[in-house]
Amino acid sequence: MLIRDGRVVDVDGDRVADVRIGRDGKIAEVGPSLVPLDGEDVVDAAGQLVVPGGVDAHTHLHLPLGAVSASDDFPTGTAAAAIGGTTTLIEYVTAHRGERPLDALATWERQAEGAAIDYGFHMTFTEAVGEGAVADCVERGVTSFKLYMAYPETLMVDDDVIVDVLRAAAKHGGLVTVHAENGGAIEALRREALAAGHTGVINHARTRPAVLEAEAVTHLATLVERTESRAYVVHLSSAPALAAIRQAHDRGIHLLAETCPQYLHLDVGRLAGDDGEQFVCTPPLRDPWHAEELWHGLASGWIHTVATDHCPFTTEDREQGLRGRPEGWADFTEIPGGLPGIETRMTLVWEGVRAGKITAADWVRLCAEAPAQTFGLWPAKGSLRVGADADVVVWDPERRQSLDAEALHMNTDHSPYAGMVATGWPSLVLSRGRPVARAGVFVGEPAWGRFVARTPSSSG
Repeated sequence: MLIRDGRVVDVDGDRVADVRIGRDGKIAEVGPSLVPLDGEDVVDAAGQLVVPGGVDAHTHLHLPLGAVSASDDFPTGTAAAAIGGTTTLIEYVTAHRGERPLDALATWERQAEGAAIDYGFHMTFTEAVGEGAVADCVERGVTSFKLYMAYPETLMVDDDVIVDVLRAAAKHGGLVTVHAENGGAIEALRREALAAGHTGVINHARTRPAVLEAEAVTHLATLVERTESRAYVVHLSSAPALAAIRQAHDRGIHLLAETCPQYLHLDVGRLAGDDGEQFVCTPPLRDPWHAEELWHGLASGWIHTVATDHCPFTTEDREQGLRGRPEGWADFTEIPGGLPGIETRMTLVWEGVRAGKITAADWVRLCAEAPAQTFGLWPAKGSLRVGADADVVVWDPERRQSLDAEALHMNTDHSPYAGMVATGWPSLVLSRGRPVARAGVFVGEPAWGRFVARTPSSSG
């Protein structure tokens, strides 16, 4: 295939060029005025952008949660991702307490067999593990590890575990990702709210204030500094937490951060509406002014990537709650948390380009280059350099797309962005040279996606 006359935007610049894709599914040539070869399909990309396929570094496509489960699985979620311009994702595996990490990994590997795009895994530890567990995962191409500073009853680990995993990951070339909230203080606030009869949805946000996110980021930075390691904060949601990231950078601490589209486009007022339960996610949505600070952080490089934390639920499951009550959840602590976003991430971040908050180069960096580089997928993913996988998106900057649930392909009956019409959507998406989506229609096939073993970092 030859993609002609598009505006190519990647790590090597922003220019009008042609992109040739070889029969091996890799980028064969990038340059001006390439001559079509015999039998080569030619795509006219004039007036459109040609960019690397998106890399979503934070998804939950297999997540049992109490009596319910995330409503997307690998076949449905990866098809939706492809339609929206994402061609690689990294899914979180959770090794629950008492479970061998490699047994958990085997479960997720089976679930992923129907993936329509390429994928990798992070490993979540919920208790102390030996260095051998980290080494085993790295040997299998799983080079990143998640730890929780929240949810003490199920997921949270203590500082000694964080320190041990930071050191082990640094030794073996891995990266630790962290859910940074002060879990103990949050649990105290939740108990106080319930004791006072404050059971409504809005209390999800009130009991998880931004100051407790910032405090956890600052605490994590100290642990990273003392262990001479590095870490990555997932789903950063607030201005105080961003300030803590900036302070860590000023001290020379290797602490990266991601945010998610919901924190850029939605605010806490949604929790007070009639369908407030549909907007429960953790960390919670914030007051509108936080979003402006996050956009500034994206443009300035303090926030490294945009991922989704994709974790959708049906309206019925959300209403029945974590305990599966036919009569519905009893209080805000029983509402499953998570939002859909795997299909809409690229267009929602593109809205920042349209508004002048970030550049097109920022958009590509945040959605493709940086996650590929950070998580050991580079240069095969996230670039259009010769020899890279031909994961290519032809992006129509004028194509309008409704973000209502019925106009999208994620397996949920509710969209957080209902009523919004985005401008900017893929006209063509390739995965390793094969079309997987055209103009909002999935044209790929289940099980085309393959597991991508990631490489460890050479620096701790």
